[in-house]
Amino acid sequence: MKAVYKKYILNFKQASGTSRGVLNTKETFFLILNYKEKVGIGECGIFRGLSVDDRPDYEEKLQWLCDNIHLDGDFLWDELLEYPSIQIGLEMALKSLKATNPFEIFPSKFTQSEDTIPINGLIWMGTEPFMKQQIQDKIEAGFSCIKMKIGAIDFQSEINLLKSIRKEFTSKDIELRVDANGAFNPPEALEKLKILSELDVHSIEQPIKQGQVEFMAKLCAETPLPIALDEELIGVFTIKEKQKLLQTIKPQYIILKPSLVGGFKGTETWIDIAKQNQIGWWITSALESNVGLNAIAQYTYTKQSKLPQGLGTGGLFTNNFDCPLQVKNGTLQYNNKTSWNFNL
Repeated sequence: MKAVYKKYILNFKQASGTSRGVLNTKETFFLILNYKEKVGIGECGIFRGLSVDDRPDYEEKLQWLCDNIHLDGDFLWDELLEYPSIQIGLEMALKSLKATNPFEIFPSKFTQSEDTIPINGLIWMGTEPFMKQQIQDKIEAGFSCIKMKIGAIDFQSEINLLKSIRKEFTSKDIELRVDANGAFNPPEALEKLKILSELDVHSIEQPIKQGQVEFMAKLCAETPLPIALDEELIGVFTIKEKQKLLQTIKPQYIILKPSLVGGFKGTETWIDIAKQNQIGWWITSALESNVGLNAIAQYTYTKQSKLPQGLGTGGLFTNNFDCPLQVKNGTLQYNNKTSWNFNL
């Protein structure tokens, strides 16, 4: 078996705002395996500034993997423990290599175009008019769950935007999720959560920055609305560490980005621990190309969660790859009459 990796830069259709700054491009890498006549394709979706494996030796590790691809899979996995985005790229590529169709690695009713995945509509940070327009567009597009990133403009303006939704739609019509990306200061966090709870918000992701375990545990115990951990899970590698984190903080939900938490195997471990501790969960993509999004969506469908998932990011880029994935009526669908166009 031979392996090579290739770098690819995804270009955003429009600059996308987060509490970490504005994104114009997104770097990713493809791991391509060749064995006899077969090809396997995986995506190593590193997220600069967020991934724990955003390290100077990242490409060196990718080359190491290509040079040692013939070694035992468990050995490779352990060697890549601190490189979760490479782990998922390897998982994807190996499954792709074994599959009849290299892009159908978890065959199901979803990939047969017989079922869909409910997803949230994502509202990016920006000016108030820009965010308002996005909200209107998502509602018109049939989304019943909207996730709004907050922390870029002043809090009162964000509350006003949420109030404008609640004036027209109750929580039975539109589920509202907010994602603070750690934007709140710990002393003010509880008061802000109380204000948000008055608007029937479903949950808030990562209200304070990760790493403040004691304060986050206190917040989760006192919160008037459910808290979902997101960045808090990044860089937690062993089962023991994962168990300790969830048993200490006791969040209401966890949000799993497979490219950031050790691929499908790592996601599976988090889900098992969450279930043992009566903690809810959902899965989110992390700005992968359609190659990674496709694999994550197929895996997500196998988990049969009834909650809307965070898988609607495929349309953000100008140079993404044509594929069967499409967003329609607030769901992610797989139109298997559409062909892939994967050209690097």
